[in-house]
Amino acid sequence: MAEIRKLIAAAIAAAGLGLASGPAEAAETPALPEHTWQFEGVFGTFDRATVQRGLQVYNAVCSTCHGMKYVHFRNLEDIGYSEDEVEAIAAQYTVEDGPNDQGEMYERPAEPTDAFPFPYDNKQAAKNANNGAIPPDLSVITNARPGGPEYIRALLLGYEEAPQDANLQPGQYWNTYYPSHKISMPQMLVQGAVDYQDGTQATPEQMAHDVTAFLHWASNPHMEERKRLGLKVILFLIVLTALLYAVQRKIWADVEK
Repeated sequence: MAEIRKLIAAAIAAAGLGLASGPAEAAETPALPEHTWQFEGVFGTFDRATVQRGLQVYNAVCSTCHGMKYVHFRNLEDIGYSEDEVEAIAAQYTVEDGPNDQGEMYERPAEPTDAFPFPYDNKQAAKNANNGAIPPDLSVITNARPGGPEYIRALLLGYEEAPQDANLQPGQYWNTYYPSHKISMPQMLVQGAVDYQDGTQATPEQMAHDVTAFLHWASNPHMEERKRLGLKVILFLIVLTALLYAVQRKIWADVEK
């Protein structure tokens, strides 16, 4: 199993599957710490307060480098925001539109129908600003990374002082849970980085929990609907099975007579 984990880690590193990575090399990584999520299990749901706090973290910290091209601002109504609140959140962002009557592209405040924009003009600009690494889109990040939400949370909290023999390049940081340990994304979740509107204390652990929950909602916006439908199907099958069993007993009872 250890050899299999090493091969998986090497493949992940080669594919650049960190949140923001430069040149990577295979390395043994520790097991991801277990964490309790409200959305886990058959009856699990997204806690609206948690996901809304996670959006605050994304807006304040993550959106400076990462976009979410598959998530539109109007989708935020699903986590408890009103139409007016969604419009206000969208207006905080700027998107490129056009061409106008003069054939030129222009910038405007985002609208609810727009998706969360990529914060750079193009991928080359993103690479130049991030030590050669392109910050990935976060639309489906918890589904795209082995370990899912646990990996994202652990990565956000996994920054440590690099060993003396680490040989980090300029712009690289040591992260316990990144496959090569060498990551180009600096530690972003520091005490007080976000001023939560509901008064919750913004510790790194709290912010990591909240933003991971938000990103998991973004990756699985229809999760609750699927679970409700699955439960209805299971109940239907239970009732159908009971009816079929009763019919079978009735038929064979007549035959036995």
